[in-house]
Order: sequence, then C-alpha cells, then structure tokens
Amino acid sequence: MHKPIVAIVGRPNVGKSLLFNKLAGRRLSIVEDTPGVTRDRLYADCEWGTRAFSLVDTGGIEPHTGDEMLRVMRRQAGLAIEGADVILFLTDLRTGVTAADVDVAQMLLRAKRPILLAVNKSDSVGPDDPGLYEFYNLGLGRPYPLSALHGLGIGDLLDACVALFPPPSEGGDTGEAVTVAIIGKPNVGKSSLVNRILGEERVIVSETPGTTRDAVDSAFENRHGSYVLIDTAGMRRRARVHDAVEYYSVLRAQMAVDRCQVCLLLIDAGEGVTEQDAKVAGIAHEAGKPSVIVLNKWDLVEKGGKAAERLREGVRARLAFMPYAPVVTLSALTGARLDSVFPEINRVYAQSRTRVSTGQLNSVLADAQARVQPPSDKGRRLKVLYITQAGIQPPHLVAFVNDVNLFHFSYRRYLENQFRAAFGLDATPIRMTARQRNEK
Repeated sequence: MHKPIVAIVGRPNVGKSLLFNKLAGRRLSIVEDTPGVTRDRLYADCEWGTRAFSLVDTGGIEPHTGDEMLRVMRRQAGLAIEGADVILFLTDLRTGVTAADVDVAQMLLRAKRPILLAVNKSDSVGPDDPGLYEFYNLGLGRPYPLSALHGLGIGDLLDACVALFPPPSEGGDTGEAVTVAIIGKPNVGKSSLVNRILGEERVIVSETPGTTRDAVDSAFENRHGSYVLIDTAGMRRRARVHDAVEYYSVLRAQMAVDRCQVCLLLIDAGEGVTEQDAKVAGIAHEAGKPSVIVLNKWDLVEKGGKAAERLREGVRARLAFMPYAPVVTLSALTGARLDSVFPEINRVYAQSRTRVSTGQLNSVLADAQARVQPPSDKGRRLKVLYITQAGIQPPHLVAFVNDVNLFHFSYRRYLENQFRAAFGLDATPIRMTARQRNEK
C-alpha cells in the first residue's frame, strides 16, 4: 500500500526539525538554533488515526541566495515538494510574515499540491493570538496555530492533513527490507554511493567534510531485494569534533549502526585503511553487525598486476579483528562494479540470521574438543559441558562451562572457527559468551 507523503517546508529556523521529531516520536533530526543545520531530506514513518504516512523534514528554503550550499538545500526541498501528497508550510508567529515567507508561499502555489499553513511558536493557551490573522495575507487559507515545542495544536493540524490524503489503495507487500547503514570517515563517498544506487540526488554531495549531518533513510528495491539505505555523517576523531552540530551528527551515525542490520564500511581505495577507518570498523564490529567492506574510488587506483589482491591483503592486515567481512571494490562516481555489493549484503544478512540446533552445535563441539584439548590452569582443566544458541543477528552462542576463568580467548576463538567452518558462517560476526554451570 502506498503511504501518503507529507513534507514539512519553510524558511530557516521556524522549527521544522522540532515538529518533525515531535510527530515522529523520536529525535531523528538535529535541532539547533542555527540556520542550515538540516540539509538533506529526512524521512520517518508516522500514524494518525487509521492512516499511516511518511513524514519528510527538509532544509530551510532561502529563495534568494548566492550560497552554493543553500542553493543545493533549496533543490533538495524542491524534490521533497514534488513527491509530496500534502505540504505543511511552517511559519513563525513571533517574526510574523516575512518576505521570505511570501516567496516560499508563491513557490508552493506553483507546485499545485494541497498546502496546510501552520504557524509555529503559538505557545499560549486560550484565544488565538491577533498576530495569527496576518498570515491570511499569504493566500493559503486558514492558518493552524501550533507549538512544536509543547505539542499544542498538532492534533487539529494532523486531522486536516489526513483529510487531504488520497484514498487508501490496495497493494501487495514488498516483503521485509534489509536496513543498511553506510558508514565511514568523512569524504570517502558515502553520499555519492547513495545517490548512485538510487539514481537521483537524494543527499547532498560536496567535497567539504561534514556536509551530511543527519542519518538519512532511503527505501528502494532492485532485482536483489528491498533495502533501506542510511546515509550517515562521516565519523571523525573526537579531538576534531568541535561544535554541537557535528557532535550530534556523529552520535546519529553511531545510532544508525545500532538500528541497522548490515553495515557498509566505505574506505578510500587510494588511501587504504587509515587509523580512523579501523576505529569506524571497530564500532560496527563491537555492535555485532555483519559488514561489507567497500573500497570506493576504485576508478582512481592504478590497475595492473595484482593491485586488487594487494589492496585486499592490506585491508585484511589492518582490519584483522573482522576477518568475516567480505571486501568489494567499486566506484560510486562511475557506478562500476556497483552491482557486486547487493549479493554480499544479502549473504551477510542471511548468515547473521542463521539458527543452529543444540544437537548440531554439540556434535561439532565434541569433535573440536577431541582435536584440541581444552586448556588447563594450576591443574584444573576447562570443561565445556554444552553449547546452545541464544539469539540471532548476530548468532549468539552460550557455552556452559565448569569455570569461566578457564575459558580463554584463544580457545573461544578456536571453537568459533570450528562453528564457522561447520555451518557456513564465514561472513558474519559470532558472539560467544560463557556461563558457569551453577549460574542461573
């Protein structure tokens, strides 16, 4: 079933991101009292009454500007307007109607979409503020007073919004979508890759580090399946994170890792694996997320000989803690080898959801202990009594032992490798925890 799309638009600093977070019920968009914080289009699934819809947050529209970033932000807002079923035009009661509001209103009227005029920062309870009547001059009909901060008037606005939705249409379900977070340090091509996959300028691309701030979700389908791509802000070292906006950008990127099902770790093929690349990879590894290492900008690497093999060996050496992650090479700029990514995403995702019966696990355990005897310390030998699977994504194995202090890392890794080989789990992280026999 097609979900109606509601776009929140307006000039900078009228509270669009605050309203977006209030309606979404989560702090998805960064809120800061600085113009231009929101740049890309952010999507969230919402419900009101019996209707579900997609909500879109956009950057502030500056109708007349010479700044290149503001022009690109305006183009992103224009794309959101074109795809919207209903437009929420947000204004500010405290500043009244400005020249920029008039220009935005004229732009929206040309779009020929249903428009609801919302006047934010109407924080007082009781009769309408007399300043509200000034907004009739925009020619958009009744202004709806609301307070995105306190939640006042939002119910009336949503009732009017749902009344403008097209009638629900019947449609088949596309099936479960795999959520993929694209992570990496700044300027490795994350936003370029998203745009290349989607075939449109979904997110802003710039050579300036820190262009992407929010974690931007984009749903799409291809012949390999259904996916939700999350474009994240580049993760820099903490010492280089100076302002609040960048701090929350990095925090959103880390939250995207927590909520995704697969991570695409982008690395600049020309630079190889840097210290910061290894730290970003460690975030995905510690979160237990199956990952695909993507060597981007492959078109800039000199070909010939065994360049690809040498580069892969260098990656394996620097990221030795995640040997399970497959490595692919591509160019987000040209689209070369782009199709090789999705089979790997599907493979690591499927392996991360693998379930193995307790009987099969303990059969492999018995063979493994017969080959390599468990370690001992001060005359006391480790006994792995049995192993069972406690969860998936990633597979979580619990080993019941006689003494957890004897279950050394080296033997834990040995058993993990035996299970990988026996059950074809070569492309997913595995969590293995030990519990003493007398523990509940």
